[in-house]
Amino acid sequence: MINEGIVNVSYIIATILFILALGGLSNQETARRGNWYGIIGMTIALLATVFGGDVTANYDKLIVALLVGGSIGLLLARRVQMTQMPELVAVLHSLVGAAAVAVGFANFMGHGSGLSGVELTIHDIETYLGILIGAVTFSGSVIAFLKLSARISGTPLTIPGRHWFNLALLIGAIWFGRDFVIQSAAGGGLEPLIIMTAIALLFGIHMVMAIGGADMPVVVSMLNSYSGWAAAATGFMLENDLLIVTGALVGSSGAILSYIMCRAMNRKFLAVIAGGFGTGGGTAAKSDGEDQGEVIAIEAHDTAALLAGAKEVMIIPGYGMAVAQAQHIVYEITCALRDSNVNVRFGIHPVAGRMPGHMNVLLAEAKVPYDIVFEMDEVNEDFPDVDVSMVIGANDIVNPSAQTDPDSPIAGMPVLECWKGKTTIVLKRSMATGYAGVQNPLFFKENTRMLFGDAKNSLDAVFKAL
Repeated sequence: MINEGIVNVSYIIATILFILALGGLSNQETARRGNWYGIIGMTIALLATVFGGDVTANYDKLIVALLVGGSIGLLLARRVQMTQMPELVAVLHSLVGAAAVAVGFANFMGHGSGLSGVELTIHDIETYLGILIGAVTFSGSVIAFLKLSARISGTPLTIPGRHWFNLALLIGAIWFGRDFVIQSAAGGGLEPLIIMTAIALLFGIHMVMAIGGADMPVVVSMLNSYSGWAAAATGFMLENDLLIVTGALVGSSGAILSYIMCRAMNRKFLAVIAGGFGTGGGTAAKSDGEDQGEVIAIEAHDTAALLAGAKEVMIIPGYGMAVAQAQHIVYEITCALRDSNVNVRFGIHPVAGRMPGHMNVLLAEAKVPYDIVFEMDEVNEDFPDVDVSMVIGANDIVNPSAQTDPDSPIAGMPVLECWKGKTTIVLKRSMATGYAGVQNPLFFKENTRMLFGDAKNSLDAVFKAL
């Protein structure tokens, strides 16, 4: 058992480390160090909590819980592929939400002693909000996981009058919140609390079901924010200052990230929540009756010849690269070209992949140097000087319709303007549309060549030809 002063100092140190972790994660070169700051901070926080004054008995049960949870986390971390990271993040968010709901109900069951009047009302509101946010986070994260793992379709479920339905759920949550506070003062309140939990679970399901696949990176960052606020609400319930601060850090940083992602897509956050953008990927291309021309196919050896004869090469990765797990062969090709004095760079769109930074993580895993990986805004003006742009499994992020078709679902979204370069090589399995469900005019341009097939197999052949 350690005294309260040491616990408070430990919490302050942990908070500083968490802030340093967020700062480190903002840059690729410092991301690994940021992770270590977070690990050390969480270890200090955990030890201070376990050996502080709040835990006075049942250490055997606590140790068993820590061992079980830690073992599951370690097993998942070792088994999950980098391509499955978005699904893992969604699952972890759901666990935070479930924990907030469980703590909220446990806290409500034992809250009666020593509280009355305004203190009891404040405590009840904290409990109610914690369960509300936790339930929305839990059910929304489960649906996000099912969408990201393709267990259910990415097509947005837009039921008639869905906005009125959401409004009705919100009014219901507020109404039962009033009932809960009133009944809790009289020694009850369980029934409205259970009804609200059901409403919140339904709202989380409906909210994420209405969001299409093209907006899933925003959904992941949004749920990250929700999980932070759920943790902060849990901190208020447990009167744990560190949990409040940590939850607020996660919640606010997730909200800022969601805003950045929306701005990168030229979307409004409320429009994303309202849903209706994006459809399930892999469907046949839509036809609007307009003949867009013929595509020009290319073989691996011709692709290798174009790359070998280039001075400037831009590689644009998308989710298809993640699915094919082609990041390692991309690195091999990059090394071969750089050894031949070809300047190779990577152009990363903010919403490439299924979560923020997904492509950066994959490239870092493949040991692609950080200094040749650039954000969209850093390279878009350079495309007229690029000899070959190689688009690997990307679609909507290189679609000219975003700039030329005001009626397109992706109208106004900033895109990588690779068509302005001398030659663009697009690696795709087929002519299927992307998550936005629209055809890409890039594929039909005179300076575009289509290399069809699995990205990894195609790039293996290109590498051998090089």
